Amino acid sequence: MTTKTSRMAAAVMALIMLMLVMPAAIAEEAPLTITVTVPDTFEGKLNGRVLFMLDYETPGEGDQLFDYLDVTGIPVFGKTVFGLKAGDVITLSADDPDVYGYPMQLSEVPEGEYAAQAFFIRYTRFDRKNLPPIWAMAEHGGGGSFTSNPYNLYSDVAEVSIGADAVSLELTYETPLGYELAEGQVDQQGNYEDTDLVKFIKIKSGLLTDFWGMDMYLGANVLLPKDYDPAKKYPVLYYQGHFPGGSAPLSYGRTGRESYDEFNAYWDNDAPEMIVVTFRDATPFYDTSYSVDTASMGPYGEAITTELIPYIEKTFGGVAEPWARALSGGSTGGWEALAMQVFYPDMFGGTWPLCPDGVDFHGYQIVNLYDDDNAYYLDGGWVKTERPSARDTLGNIRWTIKQENNYERAIGGDTDTSLGQWAIWEAVYSPLREDGYPAHVWDPITGEIDDEVVAYWSEHYDLTRILQDNWDELGPQLEGKLHLRGGDMDNYYLNIAQYILGDWLETTVDPYYGGYSKTFPRTGHSGSITNQDLLEEIATHMIKYGPQDAAEILGR
Repeated sequence: MTTKTSRMAAAVMALIMLMLVMPAAIAEEAPLTITVTVPDTFEGKLNGRVLFMLDYETPGEGDQLFDYLDVTGIPVFGKTVFGLKAGDVITLSADDPDVYGYPMQLSEVPEGEYAAQAFFIRYTRFDRKNLPPIWAMAEHGGGGSFTSNPYNLYSDVAEVSIGADAVSLELTYETPLGYELAEGQVDQQGNYEDTDLVKFIKIKSGLLTDFWGMDMYLGANVLLPKDYDPAKKYPVLYYQGHFPGGSAPLSYGRTGRESYDEFNAYWDNDAPEMIVVTFRDATPFYDTSYSVDTASMGPYGEAITTELIPYIEKTFGGVAEPWARALSGGSTGGWEALAMQVFYPDMFGGTWPLCPDGVDFHGYQIVNLYDDDNAYYLDGGWVKTERPSARDTLGNIRWTIKQENNYERAIGGDTDTSLGQWAIWEAVYSPLREDGYPAHVWDPITGEIDDEVVAYWSEHYDLTRILQDNWDELGPQLEGKLHLRGGDMDNYYLNIAQYILGDWLETTVDPYYGGYSKTFPRTGHSGSITNQDLLEEIATHMIKYGPQDAAEILGR
């Protein structure tokens, strides 16, 4: 055989061998695909976001993989789908651009043995007044938690082999409501049993119903004073914060900690005679409305101040005068407590925000929205350093802003419906996009800041700027009413914005603001005050600024 003939024979043989191994090679390179089936027993249309999650180990008895979803938790991958019905199959593929994952993408999942589970966040269409329709999770008593919200679906936890077997799951289970609705009851904002001193109320809001195009409710948990007398009138502390569920305000009645026992004894014996109220105002975007009017969520500030608070005062005998209405709360509740005092200065007699969310957008956590170009990175040219989002009080970084935003994108997609922290800030502060969802203040992938959106935020919700621009009008209404507390090692860098506001308040004249802004050394996300001391300080303030019989009204 000649050399030329030998080369041709070798080439043919190589081609035959390549054809023999090509199917195996193609199979190895096929993208990872997950299928999730809607059960045959499902009725109606299914719209929402399907999540696929995995972990190295099967969770313990009674636990689910979705219990471990968090920015520092297990990997999760999401895709939004519409119009599904019984028997339909949802496909999540590594080459599908609509699938987004955290902390990796599907194509980056290593081969191996895992525990896996699927979860489905059911969406409802909301036809808000004069706005484009949006899809988001309706509140059914889960308090803004998609893992707790009734009627969401999930699969069994299955043992799977990534890289060897097809991964197929079925949405077999539905999160139950857990109780039967009584005649006339609705599940929105939950339903809870009264006790002697703790009452749970709920009203249908005409303002919010008109905005959302469906019945919308506001609830409240009301802690009554010892020896409560329905014939008497009482001052009220509105304590803001996350969805309280069936918990009493200020954790009254809880046990298991010395601090709980001390407060219970104080409330039952020595506390000033006042009512304490927490709100149940979970929305399709978060577990609280932030208690202000917004483009995305509507007139929650107006609804709370003109519908809910008057109902509470009428029902339980609240003194309907500014001196007798106080505000407080921590973190999210701290921002709400300050914002309500600023936006409704004549309605409330004083506010005690504890470690509030960023009260100045020069310190939006650690991002300066006015001067920085990128939220995710400090760009030093050769080196780009990720900005932190959370730390411990020793300075150790728990996670970064980019990581937290990427996690929320995996859960909620591009529409701020993740029910996460950064998503609700955009739902509160932002104007609307053309599709009706909140505008992003920065590109969620790159972190590049949008100056036009920042300008809107600044005008409407930068509390420091609002005070600065309107002090001639607001100053006389707020004199003596502002009392801020936080830690100088706040775990979410919220002390930065408090420094800015506090420093400016000290420069005020005509009038001088007459309150305080305190930060406490070596202290994290805390107001550094017990509930007992807070109530005593508020009572002293009410006696100082209230009528001559204020002390008698408070039982002092």
